[in-house]
Amino acid sequence: MLLPDDGDIIVDTELGIVYNAGMNKELQFLLAEIQRHNELYYEQDTPEISDFEYDELARRFEMLGGVPPNTVGGKPSEKFAPVSHDVPLDSLRDVFSEEEFVSEFAARYPDDEVSVETKIDGLSVALVFEDGKFKIGATRGDGMVGENVTRNLRTIKSIPEAISFTGKLIVRGEVFMPVSAFEEINAAREESGERLLANPRNAAAGALRQLDPKITASRRLDIIVFNLQLAEGKTFALHSETLEWMSELGFPIVGCKLCVGAEECLNEIRRIGESRYGLEYASDGAVVKINSLEKRAELGSTSRAPRWAVAYKYPPEEKETLLEDITVRVGRTGVLTPKAVLKPVKIAGTTVAYATLHNAGVVADKGIRAGDTVLVRKAGEIIPEVVRLIKRGENTVPFEMPSLCPECGAEVTRDGTDFAYRCTNPLCPAQRLRGIAHFASKHAMDIEGLGESVVSVLVDAGLISDIADLYSLKADAVTTLDGFGVKSAENLVAAIEQSKSRGLTRLLIGLGIRRVGQTAAKILARRFNDLDELAAADADTLTAVGDVGAVTAEYIISFFANPRTKELLERLRAAGVAFASAETAGDNRLLGQTFVLTGTLQKYTRDEAKSMLEKLGATVSGSVSKKTSVVVAGSDAGGKLAKAQELGVKIIDETRLDEILKDM
Repeated sequence: MLLPDDGDIIVDTELGIVYNAGMNKELQFLLAEIQRHNELYYEQDTPEISDFEYDELARRFEMLGGVPPNTVGGKPSEKFAPVSHDVPLDSLRDVFSEEEFVSEFAARYPDDEVSVETKIDGLSVALVFEDGKFKIGATRGDGMVGENVTRNLRTIKSIPEAISFTGKLIVRGEVFMPVSAFEEINAAREESGERLLANPRNAAAGALRQLDPKITASRRLDIIVFNLQLAEGKTFALHSETLEWMSELGFPIVGCKLCVGAEECLNEIRRIGESRYGLEYASDGAVVKINSLEKRAELGSTSRAPRWAVAYKYPPEEKETLLEDITVRVGRTGVLTPKAVLKPVKIAGTTVAYATLHNAGVVADKGIRAGDTVLVRKAGEIIPEVVRLIKRGENTVPFEMPSLCPECGAEVTRDGTDFAYRCTNPLCPAQRLRGIAHFASKHAMDIEGLGESVVSVLVDAGLISDIADLYSLKADAVTTLDGFGVKSAENLVAAIEQSKSRGLTRLLIGLGIRRVGQTAAKILARRFNDLDELAAADADTLTAVGDVGAVTAEYIISFFANPRTKELLERLRAAGVAFASAETAGDNRLLGQTFVLTGTLQKYTRDEAKSMLEKLGATVSGSVSKKTSVVVAGSDAGGKLAKAQELGVKIIDETRLDEILKDM
C-alpha cells in the first residue's frame, strides 16, 4: 500500500472503491484512478485520458499527502521474456510551469551547464551491444525489469547491427512512430469503423509489443538515442560528449543546446515548445539535464527520480471555436462516422477545420450541437478533438444519426446496442470507392500507385466499379485519363497483374470481411488450404481456429453466403487471382491445435517458440480458454498456468516442447 493501513475497511459503492476508515476518501479514489490509468497507459496501450489530465490527478494526489509510487511504468508482459536492466532506467520528475521549473530546478543549480533537449513522446528502451554487435533490446518496464523485444527492435533500420566499439555498451533511446505513419494508420482505421489510436506513443508501444516482427516492421517505427547508460572502458566528463560519441558510432541522437542559468534554459524551452509541431515525432515537453557527469554522480537520485534532471511538460493548447456543422462520412465497411466541421482555428502549429467525433455516443456524451461554441485541442498533439461544450448556440437542435445513407440513400441500421451505424447497401458508392482502395493498399494486395485518388479517377471514368474490374483494366484506356502518361498507365496495369499472386492472407485482408484484419487473415490462411475451403467452413470449424470467435465466424459465413460475393469471387478466379494459401505448405502436424506460452523459456525466446509452433500449423494465443489445446509452462509461470489447471487444459514443460520442435 502507498498509504497508512489503519481503520476499518469500508466499501463505497458510489465511488466503486474499497478504502480504510483511517484514510482520506479522496486520496483512496485518486490512488485507484492513478493505478487504473497506469495500467491502461503502460500495459494495455489504451489510455482513456490525456497525459495532462493524468498529471493533474497525480499532482492532486501528492497535494493531499499521498506518496506516489517509486517507479512509473508497467510490469513486463508475459508475452515477452523478462530482462533485468544492468543500469536502471529511471523516470524523470515533471514540472508544469516556468515558475515551477525555476524554483524546483534552475534556482538550485544556477551556475551549472545543462543540456536542454526535446522530450520525445515514445517508448523508452535499452539497447545492449557486446563485441560490436547488437545483442539485446528491452522496454523500460518498471525501470528495473523490462520486456525482451530484440527481434522487433531489429526491424528498426536506424538501429545499427554492428558498431566500431567492442566493449559492452548500453544506450537508452525512445522508440516512436513517425507522425506520418500514425496518421496513415488512423485514416485506415477510420475507414473501417475501428477505434482510432489515441496517440503516437501508444501506437508505438503497441507496435513494438507485437508477437510477429513483420507486423512491427510494417508500422515504420524509428528511434532516437538520448542517454549513454554504460560503456565499458570508456570515460567521459560531459553528457554532451557522450551524445557526440554515440552519433559517431552510428546512433541517431537527440539534439541538445547547452545553457547556463534560468533565462537561457527558459528561452530554449520556449523555442522547443514553438517548433515541436513540425517534428517527425510527437513531443510533449523538454528535458533539462546537468551536463557534468561528475556532478550527476554527486547529486544522485531520490527514490523516485534523479536529482540532476527534470522534464518540463507543456500544457495542451486549447482554443474556443464555432462548431459550424456535424457531417457524416461513410467508410469502406459502410460505417457512418460523425465529423465536426469547425470554424478554422490555429492549434499546435496548424489550422484545424475538422475534428473526429468517433460515433454518435461521443456526440451525445459531449452534448454538442451545430452552432455551439466548443473547446478544441489536439489529442497527443496530433488528432484534433472537441473537448467540451463552452456555450450553447441559439436555436440549435440535438444531433441525430441519419436513417438513410448520405451517399446512396439506402437504409441505415444500428449494430446491436453499440453506436455503430451502417449503410445496408453493399454497392454504396462510398463503400465501393474506399473498398477498392483498401483492396489495393499495402497490407492487402499491395498495388503500387492505386491510392484512393486514383481509384476515384478510374471509377468516375467508368473504367472500374469493383475490385474484379481492376484485372481487366487496359493501359490504353488509362492513358486517356488526366494525370496519366503511357509509362504511368503501363506501370499501374503491371502492378495490378503482379498482385494476382499475393496469396490467401493478403486476399482475405483485401476483401474487407468484418473483423478479419491482418492477424485473423494470417491465422485463417494457415488453417485453410484455399479460399474455397474457407468459404465452405461452418461455424464450428471456424470457431475451432484460434482467435476466431463466434461473432467473427458469423461475419465470415455471411460474407461468403452473399450472392454478390459469390459472383465477385468467380470473376476474381477467372482473372487468375490466386486463392491458394502459401501458409499451409510444409509440416502441419499441429494443425488445428492452439498453444499458449507462459513463464520464461530457457532455450527459446517467446517469439522464437511462437514462430516455430506456427510453422507446424499451430495457432499461438495470448490467453487460456476452453479452446486451448496445450499450455507450455516455463519457469515463473503465473495466472495462465493456474487458469489451465482450472480448465483441465493439457500442460507441458519446455523439455516436451523441445521434443515437439526438434524434428523441424
